[in-house]
Amino acid sequence: MPSSKLTIRVRRTLFRFSSKISYIGTSQKSHNVILSSGVWTWKNVLWVAIGWIVAISLGLLCCIYVATLHENDLWFSNIKEVEREISFRTECGLYYSYYKQMLRAPSFQQGLSELISDNTTESKRTINLLQRMNIHQEVFLAVLYRVLPIQAYLEPVYFYIYTVFSLQAVYVIALFIIGWLLSGSWLAGVLSGVWYILNRVDTTRVEFTISLRENWSLPFFALQVAAITCYLRPHLNTIQQKVVVWLMFLATFLFCLTWQFNQFILLIQALVVFSLDAVDLISTEQVTCLYLVQVSGLLSVWLLQFCNSMILGSLVLSFIVAALFVKHFQKGLKSGGLAARLGKLLLHTFLVLTLTFTINYLAKRALQLRSDEHIFKFIKSKFGLGPTRDFDASLYLCEEAFGLLPLNTFERLAETLLAYPYLVTVAVLLALERGKKGGREIEGFSVLVYVAYNLLHTVFFGLLALSTMRMKYLWTGHMCVFASYGVCGKELWSLFLNMIRCNTKMKLRLIRYMVPLVILGFLYYKFWPKLMAEVSELREFYDPDTVELMTWISSKTPKKAVFAGSMQLLAGIKLCTGRVLTNHPHYEDQALRERTRQVYQIYARRSPEEVHAILREAGADYVVMEDSICYERRHRRGCRLRDLLDLANGHIMDGPGENPPDLVPASHPRFCESIKTDDPVCTSLFTRVFQNKTFHVYKLKKSKKRPKAVEDKTQ
Repeated sequence: MPSSKLTIRVRRTLFRFSSKISYIGTSQKSHNVILSSGVWTWKNVLWVAIGWIVAISLGLLCCIYVATLHENDLWFSNIKEVEREISFRTECGLYYSYYKQMLRAPSFQQGLSELISDNTTESKRTINLLQRMNIHQEVFLAVLYRVLPIQAYLEPVYFYIYTVFSLQAVYVIALFIIGWLLSGSWLAGVLSGVWYILNRVDTTRVEFTISLRENWSLPFFALQVAAITCYLRPHLNTIQQKVVVWLMFLATFLFCLTWQFNQFILLIQALVVFSLDAVDLISTEQVTCLYLVQVSGLLSVWLLQFCNSMILGSLVLSFIVAALFVKHFQKGLKSGGLAARLGKLLLHTFLVLTLTFTINYLAKRALQLRSDEHIFKFIKSKFGLGPTRDFDASLYLCEEAFGLLPLNTFERLAETLLAYPYLVTVAVLLALERGKKGGREIEGFSVLVYVAYNLLHTVFFGLLALSTMRMKYLWTGHMCVFASYGVCGKELWSLFLNMIRCNTKMKLRLIRYMVPLVILGFLYYKFWPKLMAEVSELREFYDPDTVELMTWISSKTPKKAVFAGSMQLLAGIKLCTGRVLTNHPHYEDQALRERTRQVYQIYARRSPEEVHAILREAGADYVVMEDSICYERRHRRGCRLRDLLDLANGHIMDGPGENPPDLVPASHPRFCESIKTDDPVCTSLFTRVFQNKTFHVYKLKKSKKRPKAVEDKTQ
């Protein structure tokens, strides 16, 4: 009897082990089909071909969907050109204006020269726009439009917006590929794409912020994550590795080229790689390769941006240099017992972080770099580590987009069934990872390095999204992928079937295909009528006051006139009229931030003489005042622009409520209110030249000695 019991136990052990090996091999085989590294059969060819057709179809569906929403929301095809341009709100208008400028230039060389030596974006200054801003995509599109024989068939604005909408197709295809690679089934890609489209409110805002840099860059970021996922898979041959590394570099380069905040996103990605290395889930060669791809992409963009110092002074470059340096000299990090390894890991992390901040501090001192200090001020203020009255930091802190992620986001994600499989997948994998005790106890899991990378990726960017709502667009797309992996992948279902002791190959295959099909059927039943109703809803652009303002500026002011006002409005003035600006929304420059704060004194409690001197110093000929800012009610007390200016100037804020004890009453009324009166001081310095229900435009007079009666009245 003991012998028979022992035999039964050995058989069961061998069966479990062989089933695990079979499962791993099956998983690798299905992955290899995607990259042509397995044995091809007509069945595999057909299955992969169908998968690619479905991926491209989903991408095109997303592209058509957002383009239809954009058209129906504005009736874009039927409104006037000035109305189309006004629809490019805030910084979107600024970026699109350079595309328009390149198209209107007599030649490509002259257009490029005007961008390199631009004196219309910031008055009294000549700046290199290709160095300061990430507008290479606008230059490329303008050149492409001029070269291609499409002028007779497609207007320039449609060529621009259709390109951006097409990138959404690339984004969905990239998510499809990641889901396919993770799970071994392109049904995961289908779920990823469908969830991305159905959760449009939380995954993209491209239909109403077309020109935002994130809409250009995130598709390339998704392609980069797909390439990294592929690179971390085992059993790639040498040629495949080289191809994937070049794809990683190309995607990283394009991502960095199209968004000024690339360094902060790559820093989080570098922390993911560092974490994988720390727990010994990734080889030294892979760590070095991933770091060098990031460095190569950043330095390539640094060259194209005329040696932009903000890139050299970025925290991610300092971190990568520190990580590689410490890794080279700290040997034996992954040897010894658990306590010894933990101690070495803590020391290693401390050394890397210390060296990172040291290198970054020295680099910024050497480069005299202050372009990105407002971001670090915002981070410090957000977590209570810095001054809360800083004007630049407060501009971000008071915007809802930079607050915590609202709880109703999860309600929307749960409605589409996205939140549940995502949370379960993340929780289970984190629990498995935590319980491995060295990485070898749970067979089959430790080899899935690409799953571990995506797990940490979604956790890190999830934490970022929870802390800052605007960053959710970096997370929710990958959230769709990881949830689909949980539904379609073998790992979790194998674990579940093992727990209920009925894990067979047939049952695993059945549940992996039936559950996603049931989810897709439910989503179709519940949301297809809503989508049809959404794309059938027709609206029309209507902003007569702004149209009237832009028309007046174009027809009644000199072409070289300089305008002052809010950042958001001035971007539209540059696009619609081509006039010179004092300031604009691209905030990554310390001198521009200081000028913006000075120009915004038009909404503070300052004397007319002070405001006039400030505007003259900035070179302004006209100033545009907005009632929506002067009498703002959108934000709470303490977050209105006039309140931020009062706090920065040390003045007591408007309205009932408490004030910090160090604030004092202002000696002058609010300028945006007093200028509307017939006060002699104001009329001697400013002349109202335009007015409607929303805007008031004043022309600055040349300063001269005021009459004695006026001086006596102001004393």
